[in-house]
Amino acid sequence: MALTWAESYLGRVRASVGDTDTIFFVGARTLVLDDQNRLLLIQRSDNHRWAIPAGAMELGESMQDCAVRELWEETGLRATSLTPYAFYSAYTYTNEYRHTYQQVLMNFVVHSWEGELVRQTEESVDAGFFALDALPGGKSFIIDEALADLATFQATGRLVMK
Repeated sequence: MALTWAESYLGRVRASVGDTDTIFFVGARTLVLDDQNRLLLIQRSDNHRWAIPAGAMELGESMQDCAVRELWEETGLRATSLTPYAFYSAYTYTNEYRHTYQQVLMNFVVHSWEGELVRQTEESVDAGFFALDALPGGKSFIIDEALADLATFQATGRLVMK
């Protein structure tokens, strides 16, 4: 069962330091492309933006474990093979709640998975696979960068670092 925000490590840290300080957000994102090269997106329940499955690490997890858990929590799919392709540590982001985070994130491309897609979860109100030239409106700003960084990784064989 997924933790609530208040129960999560990041939720407990945020409650401890308050709303105004910048804190680290350490987590993972997953890029899932099906055999038709369609991208898996979720429509987040908090802001209704379309996004790739992602979230914060919990204590004791590896970034890979985090990626697998977040994909499962948000879509019902369990990654069985995945590769890190990009690492981000220079971005600072302020969300809708005016919480500011310096992000430390690993992006993974998922090669295979098991399970059936669940379109609604506690963290998503919809989910689906979309053609890259027909992504839904209201999408997260990070999708284009994630796709571009995957193309760079595939062309160079080197982890993208930003």
